[in-house]
Amino acid sequence: MSSPTDGVGTPGHRPRVPTRTKGPVTLRGPLVPTTTTDQRLLDTRGSSDWVHTDPWRVLRIQSEFVEGFGALAGLGPAVSIFGSARTPEDAPEYADAAELAAKLVAAGFAIITGGGPGVMEAANKGAAEADGVSVGLGIELPFEQGMNQYVDLGVHFRYFFARKTMFVKYAQAFVVFPGGFGTLDELFESLTLVQTRKVTSFPVVLVGSHYWGGLLDWLRGTMLETGRISPQDMDLVHLTDDLDEVVSIILEAQALHAASGNGSHHPTPPVEG
Repeated sequence: MSSPTDGVGTPGHRPRVPTRTKGPVTLRGPLVPTTTTDQRLLDTRGSSDWVHTDPWRVLRIQSEFVEGFGALAGLGPAVSIFGSARTPEDAPEYADAAELAAKLVAAGFAIITGGGPGVMEAANKGAAEADGVSVGLGIELPFEQGMNQYVDLGVHFRYFFARKTMFVKYAQAFVVFPGGFGTLDELFESLTLVQTRKVTSFPVVLVGSHYWGGLLDWLRGTMLETGRISPQDMDLVHLTDDLDEVVSIILEAQALHAASGNGSHHPTPPVEG
């Protein structure tokens, strides 16, 4: 059996091959590029595909977090309001979202939405007309949606996960009106963060017992009954049709969080699910 050599016949060593170091990455053999990073940066010729590669996406992701943190760092207490972009202006939940946003502004909160139409527009409208801070966190979609006219502070995102971080980081509560898949995604992500203690003293309030009642029945009758969640987990979400109760729930949670001193209040033990 022959032994590998380092090129001068020393047994046990692989042959010497070209090596290139790119920051923390070492490349050898056929993986060594034929040009340097500076060459590719300064050469305006050739394909522009490099702007769509994974390393470049990392910089874009980083920039989204930097821009989001910079824009929202001084926001103060806020509540994120979610709901369907398809909700028409004459729907009851449109009026409720606008009224609730105004009530929350009066209680000292800024309002954060996804910046789109429907419930999002209603909440931004209610905040703006109450002389509060109206924030929209938009997302790039295949179909143009745009930022609604009632947004005073708008931040556009390419990536859902960066946008979701801003919804949670800069809000003291989530209020969820009737919505579709996107609304459910935001709802269950927030519940998971509370359940696993990633966020504390963070109320999640569903508005609309007729719409959400069946979902909560399924959670109790199927998920809880089969042991997928704990009984305490059902306490993580509040259901109401009373807008004043929504405000009270959020204020009580804020007071409890302040009284704990270090945010150590945990509504439920962490449970994997």
